[in-house]
Amino acid sequence: MDATTTNVAIVGGGFAGVACAKRLAGEPGINVELFDRAGYHQFQPLLYQVATAELTFEDVRFDLARLFHGKGAVRVRKAEVAGVDPDAMTISLDGGETVSADYIVLAAGARPNFFHTPGAAEHAFPLYSVEDARHVRGRIVQLFDDVSAKPELIEDGALTFVIVGGGPTGVETAGALSELVHDVMPHVYPDVPPGAAQVILVDLGHSLLSAFSDEAGSYAARQLQRRGVKLRLGVPVKQVDADQVELGDGTVLKTRLVVWGGGEQAAEIAGAAGLAQGRGGRIDVEPDLTVSGHPKVFALGDLANIPYGDEVLPQLGSVAQQAGHWAGENILRLTKGEPARPFHYRDKGIMAMIGRKAAVAEMGAHRHEIQGRVAFAAWLGVHAELLGNIGAELKAFFAWAEDFYVRPHHRTASLLEPSRIDMPRIDWNQKG
Repeated sequence: MDATTTNVAIVGGGFAGVACAKRLAGEPGINVELFDRAGYHQFQPLLYQVATAELTFEDVRFDLARLFHGKGAVRVRKAEVAGVDPDAMTISLDGGETVSADYIVLAAGARPNFFHTPGAAEHAFPLYSVEDARHVRGRIVQLFDDVSAKPELIEDGALTFVIVGGGPTGVETAGALSELVHDVMPHVYPDVPPGAAQVILVDLGHSLLSAFSDEAGSYAARQLQRRGVKLRLGVPVKQVDADQVELGDGTVLKTRLVVWGGGEQAAEIAGAAGLAQGRGGRIDVEPDLTVSGHPKVFALGDLANIPYGDEVLPQLGSVAQQAGHWAGENILRLTKGEPARPFHYRDKGIMAMIGRKAAVAEMGAHRHEIQGRVAFAAWLGVHAELLGNIGAELKAFFAWAEDFYVRPHHRTASLLEPSRIDMPRIDWNQKG
């Protein structure tokens, strides 16, 4: 290792990892190695729109090597990080290689939390990666294909879609899926009986969007119901099977697609690092984003519990992106012998899009609430800024926004992308 060079290892190419690498790129004496299993950044807030054919896969997937091409000493490595030794300041790759670093940034993101629900890990479809979105879309197309050929499969739950989770992921997915099956699919599958498909959202809580105000939750419920979504609130999911979901009140829903938006936990690397884990399996960090006892190890994004007064910051793209930039700043300060500064988050609010011309947002620290078209514009602005900050081309994003808002049937073409080939065929003659 060159004594005159500071080597930074970043684990994860999400919002936090990319923002940190971008801040350090081109700084004299700084070499960055960015490790990511997939080798691309996936714009996670829009994955549900890929799953429901509002966007294509390429709209939300950005090659990391291309993002950093010509932007300083940032080397992108497509590799799985198997472990981290914060005392030795090394990371180990799944191929056996060990990499040393002066600073380590852990930003590997999240994975679904099934809360030990029997059968959920085996049969539910999470929505945390581009591949997850491909699988959901492939299953939707497959089920409509099957029903088009054999309408009696409707009685076996072929077109009953269950969404688990009443937070932003569940609400956004339910709204988008309902619009897809009611507004788009009839044009693609005219042989399927009108109104045969149904979307059911299940959540243990008694209201939607619990992080928002009660009024926002009620607005979301009204908008979803207006779109034909059936709500089953205040009831847990007891078990998920390949052909049904059993609820805590004894109700059994026949279904062949359960989309899991019921919670997340830190990626497995959080445990493999041997660091103390808090809520959600995330690593508790100091105000300056370093790990306690390890002043040269940073934990960011969905992998970290970042203190915010007496609470912790939510797992949002804007939090991760700002934290990544701040960690880069702190690394530069430390290399100059200056102390790291506590992270200051610029609150952009929370928001969810329920469907065309329906969104809810609570903006700023005082949570000024807006709904409808104005909220959609706010949602669009925040996501455009996130995309712009990772270096994505915004022309396609705004073209999609115009199509989405004005022309509801534009999804037909993207729906026919080759996604169904990823799905094994369902044997309807056999349970599961």
